[in-house]
Order: sequence, then structure tokens, then C-alpha cells
Amino acid sequence: MLPEATFSGKVAVITGGGTGLGLGIAQELGRLGARIVLASRNEEHLSAAAERLRAGGVEATWVQTDIRQPTEVERLFLEAIERMGQVDLLVNSAAGNFIVDADRLSVNGFNAVVASVLHGTYYCTRAAGLEMIKSGRGGSILSIVASYAWTGGPKTVHSAVAKAGVVAMTRTLAVEWAHHGIRVNALSPGPTDTEGARQALWATQEAQEKILRRIPEGRFGTVEEVSNAACYLLSPYADFVNGEVLVIDGGEWLGKGIVG
Repeated sequence: MLPEATFSGKVAVITGGGTGLGLGIAQELGRLGARIVLASRNEEHLSAAAERLRAGGVEATWVQTDIRQPTEVERLFLEAIERMGQVDLLVNSAAGNFIVDADRLSVNGFNAVVASVLHGTYYCTRAAGLEMIKSGRGGSILSIVASYAWTGGPKTVHSAVAKAGVVAMTRTLAVEWAHHGIRVNALSPGPTDTEGARQALWATQEAQEKILRRIPEGRFGTVEEVSNAACYLLSPYADFVNGEVLVIDGGEWLGKGIVG
């Protein structure tokens, strides 16, 4: 566990911060001293999440943002700087996904996921990076990806393509921006027990049991475990970690071999 003041004096922008993993990471960053700017399309989620953070003593604000729109992303960072004075950390947690066979996936469905996951992540990363370069303070950027970005995964071609692009972007910018004092990493959680994941990925008992059989540890991850890993990668304790994709999935992507 990181010391409580690890992120004291830092401002973090978290996309997809109104629910799920984004909110969990925001809570842990706030507990460790960061001031928080939440962003997503859902005003109701954002307002409730900010109130939850404030109730825990965290300085938090929110900006309703569609990260698929570059002008809205620019406004997000302008407002973050106006309200908080700076941007030191970015967590790209906003995403879109659904399970579908590739031959049934519409062009609109494919484009919608790529626009959110790949284009939106780039728009936010670019805006944060430009501010970090301009300030001269550097910073740390973390994107949430998935292991099927490199292994492939049935029924996820839209998300896999988008996440693979985010992995390539992470590694490219880690090299290109390192001399500015900016670290760029990614975190690849396995199946994690959130309300959104339960509804989208294992809505039935049969689907849940099928997924659990693939995980050597035999359980889903928790939001707290993912949040702890995210905060480590964002923290000064990971200052020599750059361009890394940390997998936290109980060994799922490695498989069980002949034992399974």
C-alpha cells in the first residue's frame, strides 16, 4: 500500500470516472492525496461520484465530456486547469464494449467502440501530454486495456482492435515523451467484479461459470486490486516504469495448460 500523501499536490483527470474501475481508481488516488477531475458523458453518474469523493474528504469536480469529440476533450482540460490549476495525472478509463460475433457486428457498432476506446483515448492523451509538456512538470498517463488486444478474443473484434491501438500508442508515446518527464503506461485487468461488467459480460450464471473456469485463481478481480495497481503505476514509486502493460487477471491470459 502506498503512503497516504503519495499524490499530495497532484491533480488527476479520470475519464469514465463516474462508475466502475474509473471511480475506484479516483477514490484511491483521492485517498492518497490527489485532487480529482472526473469526466464522462453521464451527468448523473458524475455528480453522484463527485459527491461520494467529497464525502470522503477528497477535493473533486467533474466535467461532462464526450471523449469522442476533440472539442469537448479540449474543454475538459481547459476547465480542469481553470478549476484545479494544473494536470499531473491522466487515467483513460472510459470505454465501450459489448459481446457480438464479428459477422453480426455492424459498421456503426465497430466505429462506435473504436471512436470511444481508441480515438477518445488519443484525444485525451494528446491534450494531457501537451499540458504536461507546456508546464515543464511532466506527468503520468495510464490507459486501461485488455489482454485480448494481443491474444485476440472471439466476439470482441471491435474492442480488441481499439485496445491494440491503445497499447501501440502507449509504447510509442512512452519513448517519445520520456524526455519531457512524462511516463505512459497501461493496465490490463482481467474480469473484474463491477456492475457494468456483470451486465455486459456475464449476465447469466452460465456465462459467469464459463469465465471463472478460465481464471487459474478461480475468482474475479476486485476494483480495489485494480485501483492499487493503477496507483502504483501512476506514482513516483514507478518512476522507472515506462511503456509497460501490467496484466492483473489472476493468470487468465496465460491459460491453465494441460492441467485445465
